[in-house]
Amino acid sequence: MHVNNTDRIPFLDLVAPHSELEAELVTVFRTALRKAAFVGGPAVEGFERNFAEFCGTTFAVGVSNGTDALKFALLAAGIGRDDVVVTVPNTFAATVEAILQAGAQPEFVDIDARTFNMDVRQLEEHIDNHCQIDSTTGSLVSRRSGGRVAAIVPVHLYGQTADMDPILELAERYNLKVIEDACQAHGARYRSTKSGSWKTAGSMGTAAAFSFYPGKNLGACGEAGAVTTDDPEIARTVRMLRDHGQPRKYYHDIEGFNGRLDSIQAGILDVKLKRLASWNSLRRAAAETYRELFSFGPEGIVLPFVFSWSEPVYHLYVIRAQNRNGLQAHLASANIDTGIHYPIPLHLQAAFTDLGYQAGDFPITEEAAGEILSLPMYPELRSDQQKRIVAAISEFSEIKADTDESRQFVGRL
Repeated sequence: MHVNNTDRIPFLDLVAPHSELEAELVTVFRTALRKAAFVGGPAVEGFERNFAEFCGTTFAVGVSNGTDALKFALLAAGIGRDDVVVTVPNTFAATVEAILQAGAQPEFVDIDARTFNMDVRQLEEHIDNHCQIDSTTGSLVSRRSGGRVAAIVPVHLYGQTADMDPILELAERYNLKVIEDACQAHGARYRSTKSGSWKTAGSMGTAAAFSFYPGKNLGACGEAGAVTTDDPEIARTVRMLRDHGQPRKYYHDIEGFNGRLDSIQAGILDVKLKRLASWNSLRRAAAETYRELFSFGPEGIVLPFVFSWSEPVYHLYVIRAQNRNGLQAHLASANIDTGIHYPIPLHLQAAFTDLGYQAGDFPITEEAAGEILSLPMYPELRSDQQKRIVAAISEFSEIKADTDESRQFVGRL
């Protein structure tokens, strides 16, 4: 079998949706020009109301990017100097950057091998074996650093939520804040057994951070982010943090940052928000097509795992393959773009060597990092393109099987 590789299949198509929406997006820009409304104002406030409603929260506060969103959410929740924040090493660097920029210290727990999200058993084991209750304050304290364990940051990776009920239960037991990193999970849902209802990513913790980087399910035409919360004090504090600590112009109540959401980006996001539910449905349909195609396809490929309590939005479609690098090279030769999210776990990144971790500390994350491969995934992805992708993967598996058989034959001579 030989796969036709004349037409390139992009990893992500950002041209098609913007071509479709071009007239509406140009209107947003034209309105901003005519009103000279570039920072704050009705466009930002309108998007904040609509995004809060979409997420099922009382408040959404627009900020400059997802990293600032997480940093501001942590700071507004009272997380600060020398506090410990527990998260995972299998995520983008911004998760740890935001924790460090808030003055806190990240500590890692390993991931669930099926979902790549925080493993609740590992979280509980970390609390039991690497933390202790301070007899004077009653706070949970890290044996590693001596700092107060103040928060958990579960990352809803690849568009699927972490298992939030047990995480929230542990947080309540030890008086910890939960700040959701929902930067890849716009519209993802979680079936909460405790509440008996579906919850949208960004509505379950103390607060949540979203990124609207252009490649996200809801992406700006540039940088943008938001914090969602039901807590009016957190929302008020984030509004000040994003605007130099000002509750109103030239009155600085706290030390802040320059982290505002531009009104043009807010207007663009508001246009796209109306399509987000349908775009997410198309992503889920594409994921189902992949599942059906792979049911007749090669062995040795592990598909995304979805629990019954999860309704993912497939920001990324991530498979596992033992010869990942060879498969990626083969797909590239067939004009099929892919990605790796992420090739080096954060505890092994040069930027974070000061955290004191080493190879072998998080074996599930480290094993996954050598096997994960992100296939093309976007609303406009066609079934014929997916057939070609799966056929190319099958072709590689056949080549590999033939090579392995030849090596075994030579070995017997």
